[in-house]
Amino acid sequence: MIDARNERDDKPWWRYPMVWLVIGGPALVVVAAVGTAVVAIRGQDPVINESTPVARVHARPGSDTPALQARNHAATAAP
Repeated sequence: MIDARNERDDKPWWRYPMVWLVIGGPALVVVAAVGTAVVAIRGQDPVINESTPVARVHARPGSDTPALQARNHAATAAP
C-alpha cells in the first residue's frame, strides 16, 4: 500500500492555491493604495482665496473674523 503523504508532488509553485492567497492579499492592498492615491490626486479641490470669483460670490459678511473670536461670539448670548 502506497502512503499518499510520502509521495512527492512535482507541481510548480504557482499551481498551489495557498501561494496565491499569500501573494494576493498584499498585492490587493497595493492596488487599492495606488487607486486611492490616483483618486486623491485627480480629485483634489481647487484652492480658493479672496481673489477667486467664486470666493467673492459665496463670502458671508464677517467670514474674515478670527476663529477664536467667532467661536466665543457663537457661545455667548446676544446682548
